[in-house]
Formats: sequence, structure tokens, C-alpha cells
Amino acid sequence: MTARDLSTSLAARASGVATTLGVLGRAGVIRPYGPRTLADIGRVVLRWGTGPAGGFATLAARAPHQVGVVDELGELTWGELHRRSNSLARALSERGVREGDSVAVMCRNHRGFIDASIAIAKLGADILYLNTAFAGPQLVDVLEREAPSMVIHDEEFTALLAGARVERRVLAWTDGDPGSAETLERLVSAHDEGDLHPPQRHARIVILTSGTTGTPKGAPRKEAGIDAAVSLLSRMPLRAGWRTHIAAPLFHTWGFAHLALAMLLGSTVVLRRTFDPEAALRTAQDERCQSMVVIPVMLQRMLALDPEVLDGIDLSRVEVVASSGSALPATLARAWMDRFGDNLYNIYGSTEVAYASIATPEDLRADPTSAGKPPYGTVVKILDEAGRELPQGETGRIFVGNGLLFEGYTNGGSKEVVDGLMSSGDVGYYDEASRLHVAGRDDDMIVSGGENVFPQEVEDCLVTHEHVAEVAAVGVADEDYGQRLRAFVVRTGEVSEDELRDHVKANLARFKVPREIVFLDELPRNATGKILKRELAGWDRNQDEKDGEEPA
Repeated sequence: MTARDLSTSLAARASGVATTLGVLGRAGVIRPYGPRTLADIGRVVLRWGTGPAGGFATLAARAPHQVGVVDELGELTWGELHRRSNSLARALSERGVREGDSVAVMCRNHRGFIDASIAIAKLGADILYLNTAFAGPQLVDVLEREAPSMVIHDEEFTALLAGARVERRVLAWTDGDPGSAETLERLVSAHDEGDLHPPQRHARIVILTSGTTGTPKGAPRKEAGIDAAVSLLSRMPLRAGWRTHIAAPLFHTWGFAHLALAMLLGSTVVLRRTFDPEAALRTAQDERCQSMVVIPVMLQRMLALDPEVLDGIDLSRVEVVASSGSALPATLARAWMDRFGDNLYNIYGSTEVAYASIATPEDLRADPTSAGKPPYGTVVKILDEAGRELPQGETGRIFVGNGLLFEGYTNGGSKEVVDGLMSSGDVGYYDEASRLHVAGRDDDMIVSGGENVFPQEVEDCLVTHEHVAEVAAVGVADEDYGQRLRAFVVRTGEVSEDELRDHVKANLARFKVPREIVFLDELPRNATGKILKRELAGWDRNQDEKDGEEPA
């Protein structure tokens, strides 16, 4: 290395340190702790790492009496969470959970999810988060493939798990008398809460892909370092000590990301087991939350409430509404900010690459169709099929580099990687303001009459019509054109197929006009709000008419 190279490297490191300190300082993370507290924190991180085991243990060292979690059962301090997880870890160990094992967690948003996560991590076992909306056969398939040694689940999922060959089970949330079943609360109360010895390995978090295009795959990643949090905080002004209502499912990448951020920020996490639009708004109001974590369909359902209900909600304390998990319609972004103020932040990413870009309220006001800009420490490039970077304005495949790329699927395989950047699975482009735009999935593009059509562009156009609530477009086979576009539309008022075609024709090229428009009462979605296009792609108008049924 030359002297010039060394100088450049040192300058880059110094700049990185300065940025990190600046972001953490603005977030209120850097505080004047006493020598003893600092020593305790350092010792915990050294022994337990920065995952759930170490992250929550540092909170117990920093602020043992601060309320950390609020759910329907009440409040728990960080100290109580630490002691409860010690007890539960001992109980799980007695029941055969060993370092390197995998333990599945199928819980809604409540303290049991957190108790289980910390306890499993303290044993050095991997944590497999199961989607609470899985159907029985899908759940059995995933458990067969991932082979966890135990399942910790809410009582309501007992029947779904009946066909799974996992003998060791613990109930997390029970709605009535559990009888003789082993419950998380019984195990916690029956075991010593003293500190444990750390395992040789740190736990991995395994989050399942959404399964919108096939069987869900396990996407593991190691514990995140401080850089991952700094990256998000560089474009999303969360603050230490805030109260945050995580309405997004904790088993999903986005919900879990904010649980992980709470380990650094010391945020009080406010949870409710199930999502109800009015209850979510009132929870944020009544619990004095400064931030909310949602998926776009939640925003849609909240804004669909009676105007009188919305008028009675005060969200003036809420400074950040963090949305991710699926595409955010432009009309929805504007409607939310017009109603509740410019507090909406939209994050684009995927289970495999975590985050890629963040659209701030300023970005969404300037161009609500954009996905914003990459945060600090994140590289996003648009590449062609040969892996060459495309210039501004040209559409190509989106590749992402950051500190949270996953390690490859648990059943083998991975996403394509080019020069250290991983494919997000989407296509997009950068506009003149250097904002990222996502055109859709790289396998969604259809070729109709020799022209390339991306369904999301048509969806974004249709949803701007005053009588359209939401849209999903898919490609279907066509004898004359090879493929044609079929759009599924949920209406808010009277509008015909021809009127909607004219609306697209007035805004987009003629070859992008859907040849077929189907009206539905609602679009099929999974638990994280993503539209299940594979169900729409298999829809048969003739069959529905023959059966005398409306498409569902």
C-alpha cells in the first residue's frame, strides 16, 4: 500500500467514525454513563455479543428499572426481562435444547415472543421465526425442512401444529386454563433467575421469506453490529428512550428490526397481539408513543376508518411512522401525511438484503412514487443482465450492499451476488434527484407484443384514479401478443373498465393499457401485507362465472 493509499484509507475510517458518533449522538445513544455501568455494558457485549442475548442484557445493565415492554398483560422492566429469560433458558436447557440447535417461535406480538427470543439466544441456539398466518400444510413443510428441536407457540396455533413432527413444545400465550400443558409462565416461575454462562457460539436469527412466489425459505443472518443501526438512524430520526408501538409482526424482518433497534436505543416497546386499525391508533395515542412501526396495508386500513373516528385521534406526539414490507402506493403516502403530518418514512428492502433505501417525508412529498435514497453505509446499484452498472434513468436489476446481507437460504442456494452486492430480486432506476424507483419484481416483467411492461408502473397509475383503492396487475398468456396484462382492482366508487383503461391511456404508453380489468372486493394478502400475485395469476374468469361465484 502506498502512502497515498494509506492516507486515503485512514481518512475514510476517520470519516466513518465521525459519522457514527454524529448519528448516535443525535439519537441520544451516547450518554455520560458512570464507570461501573460502562464496565458492565462492555463486559456483557464481550461475553454475549450484540444479538438478543447481549442486546437486552446491556439494557438490564444500563437501565434495569426502566419499563421495556408493554402488552395486554402489563409492563416489564429491562431487569425483569433479563431475569425471566435466564429462568426460561434454564428450563429449555433441561428440556433438551442445546447450543447449535434451532428453536421455532410462532407467537404474535407480546412479551412471550421476546422472552423466548432472549432465552433461546442465551443457549446459543438459532431462532426460527414462523409466520403466524401459515396454513397447516405450509407450516408442516417448513418445520420438516428446518427441523427445529422445539416449538414455542401461542395456544391458538396448537391445531395447526398437529401434523408437525416436533415433540417438544411450550405454550407462550394462553387464552384460558392450559391444563397440564407446559407454559412459558410456568417455566419462568419454576427456575432460577440468576445469570448464566455464555455459550461458545452466538445465535442466528432465521426469518422466513414471504412465500409470495413459492414455498417460504429460511433466510438466516448473524447478529447485527452497530453499523446496521447507524445506517437506519442516518435517515430515520428515532431517538433513545422513545416509546414505540410496533404494530408490524415481530416475526417479519421489519418488526424484528425495530425490536433490535430497541436494544440500542432503550426504546419502550408497546405491543398488541393482533392488529386492529382503530385500536392501533388509540394505542399510539394513549401510550404516548413517539414512533409507530407498520406495514403499508395497516396505514390503508387506518385511513379507511370513519372520518369522525380519525378526527378523534391525536397523534401529535408521533414523530416517526416507519413503514416497510410491501410497496407503498403514492396516494396512500400523501393521504397519511395530509391527515397526520409529515412523519412518514418508507423503507425499501427485502428479507435477504434487509434495507436498501429510505424515503423521508421530504422525498415522499417531492415524489411519492420513489423509494428514497440509500442510507449511510449502504450501496445500491442498477445493473444490466451482464452485471454492468446502468446510467441514471435506465431500468435494470437492483443490487444492494450493506452489513446485513443474509448468509444464504437454510435449504441451500442464495441470491445472485455481483462484486459484493446482492440482488434484491427487483428492477428499478434512479431519477434525476438520485432517488431510487422500484419498477417491480425482476420476474414480473411481461413482454406483450414485443414491448416490455412492468406491472407496478400500471398499478401506480391506476391507483391514482379517484375511485380506485388498490390494484394488482399480473401477466397472463395471450395467443396474439404472447402475454397480456390483467389488472385486479378494488373500487371505492362507480367506475367502469373502459374508464380505467382511458385513465391509463392518458398517462402511459398505449401498450401498457391492461387488456383485462377484474373488479374484486379485496386483494389476497399474506400476514405482512404483501399481495399474493400467484393466486391472482391462477384466477379463471370462466370458472368463476360457471360456478356462479365472485373472485376472492
